[in-house]
Amino acid sequence: MKASGVQPESWAPFAEGKNQIFTHPVLLPIARAHNKSVAQVVLRWLIQRGIVVIPKSVKPERMRENFDVFNFSLSDEEMRSIQSLDTGRTLFTEHTDPERIRNVATRKFNT
Repeated sequence: MKASGVQPESWAPFAEGKNQIFTHPVLLPIARAHNKSVAQVVLRWLIQRGIVVIPKSVKPERMRENFDVFNFSLSDEEMRSIQSLDTGRTLFTEHTDPERIRNVATRKFNT
């Protein structure tokens, strides 16, 4: 992606809380080791990989928490542990599905 000048961005970095991400047995010990929340660990993991993160929150305390991810780093082992959670499948709409792309590209909205 970078070779083509494309900056990856994490869409829904917390997967809308699916798969019990905030209580995940791999993520919780890492968060505790750094005295951080699981959300902060997830954001830090993405940032350390050079991925732009835009987490959504309407709560000021969570917004502050989301910014407080630049005062710690994850070890190589922690990075690998988190990477191992990747299933290779989206938890959302499959954006690489040709039929889905056709559907979105041809959708017309009444104005």
